[in-house]
Amino acid sequence: MLEQVAEGVQVHRSELLENNTVVVHGRDGVLVVDAGITGAEMSCLAGDLRELGRPVVAGFSTHPDWDHVLWHAELGEAPRHGTARCAASLREVLSEPDWKARVAEGLPPEIAEDTPLALYGLVTGLPVGTTRLPWDGPEVRIIEHTAHAPGHAALLIEEHRVLVAGDMLSDVFVPMFDDTGDPVEDYLAGLAALEGVADDVDVLVPGHGSVARGEGVRARMALDRAYVEDLRDGRECGDPRVVSPKPGWEWAGAIHEGQARRLAGRDA
Repeated sequence: MLEQVAEGVQVHRSELLENNTVVVHGRDGVLVVDAGITGAEMSCLAGDLRELGRPVVAGFSTHPDWDHVLWHAELGEAPRHGTARCAASLREVLSEPDWKARVAEGLPPEIAEDTPLALYGLVTGLPVGTTRLPWDGPEVRIIEHTAHAPGHAALLIEEHRVLVAGDMLSDVFVPMFDDTGDPVEDYLAGLAALEGVADDVDVLVPGHGSVARGEGVRARMALDRAYVEDLRDGRECGDPRVVSPKPGWEWAGAIHEGQARRLAGRDA
């Protein structure tokens, strides 16, 4: 089911991990950002778009994690974009002869049989430094940064004042670091890039969880910053996503525990 979050912008949310697929309406069709995680959900999305008479004319993956690079044949053969680093990371995965088995091993068991891998990761990298998405629709600014995953990018739909944040600024997941030489500072740099456009944003769509509006946008940014700085400075974490997680999401606390251990090990 598509939900309108701003003029010309709709969201389709998955059930299991609350992934948000974003649909942006252009002149001749739609842009689909992070298409979904199960065949049934993506087929449903394609059906909704057919009923609206809106073909998919472009796709975009915010980063190379498995749940952001899937696609379904019913969505068509539109070009699927990502940053150059995102596409390079995916090419590396797809170059391995056993890539499909390795990806399948990491899928949640609840959806493993309904996660189509035939079109997995077929993302074309945009030229390095590209800051505008090439498509015939509202201006979409690409904000590439160093947080969470290689080539991670947020999209700012300027005309509609919507920020599509990828795997940041969620109300169900704490900030998740990439395995880099300095994951905390990399995350803070990415967060600063998003904070830099906060005055231009009325609606925030995270990769997972609920949409934020108005003052809630800056509140999400402040929550992510406080979490990262607490871990960096060795303070006790009082983040509500860890202390009082969404019912049924207690398992997500393991993300925080693992990150705290890794950072403690680096410091040691």
